[in-house]
Amino acid sequence: MKESYDIPNNLQYTSKHEWVKVIDGGNAIVGITDYAQKMLKEVVYVELPSIGKKATKGESCAIAESVKSVSDIYSPISGEIFEINEELENEPDLINKEPYEQGWLFKIRINDKKELDELMNSEEYEKHIEALSKS
Repeated sequence: MKESYDIPNNLQYTSKHEWVKVIDGGNAIVGITDYAQKMLKEVVYVELPSIGKKATKGESCAIAESVKSVSDIYSPISGEIFEINEELENEPDLINKEPYEQGWLFKIRINDKKELDELMNSEEYEKHIEALSKS
């Protein structure tokens, strides 16, 4: 049976399985996708970036540790981190339960909105993970 994944169509995605939701025009919320949290299995610890950190698109800015592995989380866009999800400190499994709602990772001030054009929409991301499951 083919595994199904929740891929909201109001978000944008990276090939490394992060999602971005633009809020207030110049800011965005970032998290990892349903696909990513299922691959990680049970998330037991998350190391989030510090507030004020300048994140660069494509560079590691957080770490998710599961019972299975440790995975880098990459910033989908460049900007300054201005808020982190402190709930994850005591409840890292929120990422597994609700990767798009309570399991978000950080909020970032977008440096260059053109970077958003390089992200995938939900249909493109769905095709991306289908291709991965075939390889």
